[in-house]
Amino acid sequence: MESLAHLTGLSAVLIWTLLKVLIVFGFIMGVGSLWTWVERRGSAMLQDRIGPNRALLFGRWRLLGLPQLVADGVKFFFKEDQVPPHVTKRLYWIAPLLAFVPALIGFAVIPFGRSFSYRSAMYHLSVLEPGNGMGMLYPLAIGAVAVYGILVAAWSSNNKWSILGGMRASAQMVSYEIGLSLAVIAIFMKVGGYDPGEIIKDQMANGWFIFRQPLGFLVFFTCMFAESNRLPFDFAEGEAEIVAGFHTEFGSMKFALLALSEYAHMTTASALIATMYFGGWSVPFMPDAPVPLTILAFLVKLLFFLWVFVWVRWTLPRFRYDQLMFLGWKVMLPLSMVNLIWNAWWMTRGGL
Repeated sequence: MESLAHLTGLSAVLIWTLLKVLIVFGFIMGVGSLWTWVERRGSAMLQDRIGPNRALLFGRWRLLGLPQLVADGVKFFFKEDQVPPHVTKRLYWIAPLLAFVPALIGFAVIPFGRSFSYRSAMYHLSVLEPGNGMGMLYPLAIGAVAVYGILVAAWSSNNKWSILGGMRASAQMVSYEIGLSLAVIAIFMKVGGYDPGEIIKDQMANGWFIFRQPLGFLVFFTCMFAESNRLPFDFAEGEAEIVAGFHTEFGSMKFALLALSEYAHMTTASALIATMYFGGWSVPFMPDAPVPLTILAFLVKLLFFLWVFVWVRWTLPRFRYDQLMFLGWKVMLPLSMVNLIWNAWWMTRGGL
């Protein structure tokens, strides 16, 4: 009987874990697809245009251009997959996966709702259980690995524009990774660890870090745009300068995976911003909020920052490359160091 109960417990844990994986990864892929429509519709709103409205559902309904998602998906899926003769084929085939998979798994440690108990068992709303020893170091490490997908795509294309885009991406990653890490370390010092649950509890008790570390938020927020290769830092693809960068030689579903990986990175970046600086799933003035409300609160924060990514893209122009390097090394890095030293000094004075 004990062994049967043990097996039943393991089955419940396995089923719960698989359910969370399906929900989280399905959500990221769904949001990534939906945000291609938001990108177009949002840019049309900001520029006083109509936006996508030609595709029809069942030949009758426009639905604000949403059928365009189906049209694009069908087009990518059935489009002829031509492989240029000059590419390094093995790396060329694997590059989209190297870019897409890290974008998906970076979300694994982020809690999207308050943990709850059911029949004396505790259920946590994050793919990886708390106390796994990685905490918020995991998505930061995965984000650093994601650049290899761009580099492999660039190198395997054997195209001068692609290689320029890959070189830019690697230099950009090095330039902004240090400032981002120092901004996060200031939070780890305040909390006394890097578990996301503890970071959220600290904000519930002492206030959101956006108010306690505004300079750190500014650095983290800016570096996240560079990490996800979004305007004004999309130098890896820079259509006006290097055709499409590492995208140049890719088509059909390979191009769709590369494009979807960018939106998956945006989703993970938005979740990190919400968790690190805006209390994650916590609801202001409601420390014991019901679980569905905490999930809703997290979704509202995440979707808001996803919209900010779109808003910034269609508001700010792309920097010059020398301005990118200047901002990374001579602005973001010193600001992150000032933020770290200030918070360390403030903690020695008994500040929160």
